[in-house]
Parts: sequence; structure tokens; C-alpha cells
Amino acid sequence: MAARRQRGGRQQRKRREKPEVKWEPKTKLGLLVANGKITTMHDALTSGLPIRESEIADILLPDLDDEVLDVNMVQRMTDSGRRVKFVITVVVGNKNGFVGLGQAKGKEVGASIRKAIDNAKLHIMEIRRGCGSWECGCGKPHTVPFSITGKSGSVKITLKPAPQGIGLATGDVAKKVLTIAGVKDCWAYTEGQTQTTVNYAKAVMAALEKNIEMRMLPHEKQSLGVVVGATEPPVEEEPVVDEEAR
Repeated sequence: MAARRQRGGRQQRKRREKPEVKWEPKTKLGLLVANGKITTMHDALTSGLPIRESEIADILLPDLDDEVLDVNMVQRMTDSGRRVKFVITVVVGNKNGFVGLGQAKGKEVGASIRKAIDNAKLHIMEIRRGCGSWECGCGKPHTVPFSITGKSGSVKITLKPAPQGIGLATGDVAKKVLTIAGVKDCWAYTEGQTQTTVNYAKAVMAALEKNIEMRMLPHEKQSLGVVVGATEPPVEEEPVVDEEAR
């Protein structure tokens, strides 16, 4: 009996250990990313190919962060009894010009959050940032380059450029989305039922989507310091050592 229990315990421990599954791309864009022909998310989004695999975002944007915006419980009465499911809304981004919003429904919260994160990675997009405030003129990509408006349901939001140091003068939901997108300063004006978290987040995403769709002339991009997507990190200069002081 003891030997059987030991064998059973060993089998149970082996079942719990899940081996790492190697990603096998199934789409054309996934093959290009896996083969190293596409190395940036900007190239992936401008290639015209849809993102159908979340692993593409994991490879091209390894520094993605996620934030759970809303956890809603949905109940339905059936012949067998009451069934409960959870609807999760998640936003992902690298805090440097890329952001995505996703939703998922499931019986368990943990599994639904992971599914929502994967859906957000499939809908990731790049945004424009610049210095569109006439009060600033620093030329750094810290705010939106111009006024943009987005709408979802009854919620309507207008994002306006703000000078450097103002911060995010927005609601809590818009602040989370803009922070994870990489916008540091912004003014926001809202209308409608902003207590509806999902519509509020979708309105912000609709405004950011218009931000990238609007056409701009080359001299306007230069004057506003507009940057599309991620910005390069500043290069740290090595300190100069005086040899005579040694």
C-alpha cells in the first residue's frame, strides 16, 4: 500500500509540473516575427497584417505592463440553477507609446484576467505624443499633440494638451489608461455617465485612436515635436576622468 501511495504521489507531482510550451506561429505575421524579419511593433502594425497571436506582443514589447480596470459579475438563471460569470476589462501598455484594451468573460477570475490580457495584446496600438500646449513649447513628447475627442455609449471625453508639470488632470480610469500609454501631462473634459468604467475606458481608447489617424503636415510634426510610438531612451554619458587628478 505504501509503495502504491508513493507511486501515486510521484505521478501526481509529475502531472502538476507543466513543461514550457514552445511557441509555434500559425499566422504570416507570427512567422515573420519568429524568423526575425520584423523586429519592432511599429513595423508589425504598419505591415498591414492583423495581430492574431499574443506572443507577437510578448516578443516585440517585452516590457508590457497590465492594469485591471473593471471586474464585473454577471448572473444568469437557468433550469439547472444560477450561473455566475465574471467580465474582466484590462489595459496593457509599455508606458512608452503603445497601449491596448481587452475584455474577457469566464467562470474564474484568474483565467479571465489572463484571457483579457491576451485580448488586449491583440488590440495594441501606437499613439502620437508631443508638446501641443502653447504654454510649454519644450518640444518633448509628454502630452497629446492636439485636442482629440472619443465617445463610447453615453461617455464623451476630450483630451487637450497640457504644459509640462501639470500631470494628468483626468478621472481615475483615464489616468490609468494614459499612464500606461506614456502620456504624462493632459487635461480632460468628460460628459455622460463616467461611472461606467468600461465605456469610460473605451472612450479614452477611441480618442487615442483618432490621435494616430489624424493627418499632420511635416512642419507641424517638427514644430510640435511629435513622436509616433516609442521614444529612444536617453544615452547616458560616461563621466570624464581627469588623468592629472589621479
